[in-house]
Amino acid sequence: MPEFDLLVVGGGPGGYVAAIRAAQRGLSVGLVEKERPGGVCLNWGCIPTKAMLRSAEVYQTVRAAAEFGVHAENVRFDYPAVRQRKDGIVKQLTDGVAGLLAANGVTVLSGHARFTGPLSVDIFENGPSPIGEYGPRYAAAPGELLDKASAKDVIIATGSVPARLPIPGADLPGVITSDGAFGLTEVPGRIVIVGGSAVGAEWASLFATFGSEVTIVEMQDRLVPAEDADIGAALGRSFTKRGITVLTGATVTAIAEGLRVTVAGPQAREIEADVVLVGVGRKPNTADLGLAAVGIVTDARGFIPVDDQLRTGVPHVHAIGDVTGRALLAHVASHQGLTAADVIAGHDVRIDYAAIPAATFTHPEIASVGLTEAAARAAGHEVITARFPFAALGRAQSFGDTEGFLKIVAGARHREVLGVHIIGPSASDLITEGALAIALEATLDELADTIHAHPTLGEIGMEAALTALGLPVHIAPRKR
Repeated sequence: MPEFDLLVVGGGPGGYVAAIRAAQRGLSVGLVEKERPGGVCLNWGCIPTKAMLRSAEVYQTVRAAAEFGVHAENVRFDYPAVRQRKDGIVKQLTDGVAGLLAANGVTVLSGHARFTGPLSVDIFENGPSPIGEYGPRYAAAPGELLDKASAKDVIIATGSVPARLPIPGADLPGVITSDGAFGLTEVPGRIVIVGGSAVGAEWASLFATFGSEVTIVEMQDRLVPAEDADIGAALGRSFTKRGITVLTGATVTAIAEGLRVTVAGPQAREIEADVVLVGVGRKPNTADLGLAAVGIVTDARGFIPVDDQLRTGVPHVHAIGDVTGRALLAHVASHQGLTAADVIAGHDVRIDYAAIPAATFTHPEIASVGLTEAAARAAGHEVITARFPFAALGRAQSFGDTEGFLKIVAGARHREVLGVHIIGPSASDLITEGALAIALEATLDELADTIHAHPTLGEIGMEAALTALGLPVHIAPRKR
């Protein structure tokens, strides 16, 4: 039976990063993974969706090529080729992770881990995937016992799985999760997407670009409800302009045979669909993991509570990533993995969640960090807010993408940056300045006084800070 200094259960963006960092710290490391390395992010989330969204973006750009003085004839998309490109990118990256693990001396144990004690596991052969050869084996029963492993310390990094919709008809053929969407071999003619947060909004944007008749149903009063209210409202307007039917303040109450979807709410209706995609959230992936043998007590939602050093309360057992329920984002899992590995290696470090950027890769793109305006006011801050439109940037005009704005939220007394919220081109790249500003406790004055390159989209942070200070240069001042 292999024995290690550290055993990591789960090889996603938290687990593989933790394993590499621990190996770099001189620990002997084993990693148990039942799929390809990279977890949901590389295989079923971040990377494959962005690869397909990029194909949609290129298609959209080429169709509008005449606006740039370029003429293209017979523009069409090849959906199987879109999927093939996505598969190639995923393979290249997962193979790369496997190579990094090997290069750092991490022993990878293939199979499903089940705890037999706090620091020991049995490893079973994978059962068949419920959605195909390369599908995630969330619901698959493990097969025969392959091996056993133990360690001085353990990190649980098993991630999360799509939540199911508890309504009649949710198990009908044609009702899929975000994972199942990758199995679609053609673009659906009509699709109903249940859930208007990041997952649902991204798939809505993708399929609408490829010509689907898209209806998105969100129970809150706006799309992407975790974002600032102005961002959600702007995305709703943009989607509606693109021909997407947006139903907010609405719930799906039933799905009948033939995929007839009943929607309740102010805009109650029945909708016929070819596919229904459920993107209503995620739950911890702890099925058949044997947490009882570890002694871990999960919270009411099934997540594993941890402290700021990722300790679970059971000695020598840590947990990271989605399974902790702190922030279900790949980059948070990776940072937690680095922190946990360093703690196990004897370093007194802690994780700080104050400046976590998030991005949604719709068109227009969304990104945010820090407090929304409502959250800042609820926390007792007197705030200054300002918005600066992309349309006022020379670079956005030349780029041909002027939709959206950057909104900044700052404290009224010290003018410290509390939150940055963007909807528009390259939002996911631009948000890094906002995250750094919050991490360094920067003020509006410091952002405004920092010389930004011109002409760039990045100027928008400086321009928004100037606007918040009442000194706008490239938009008209607000009337007093």
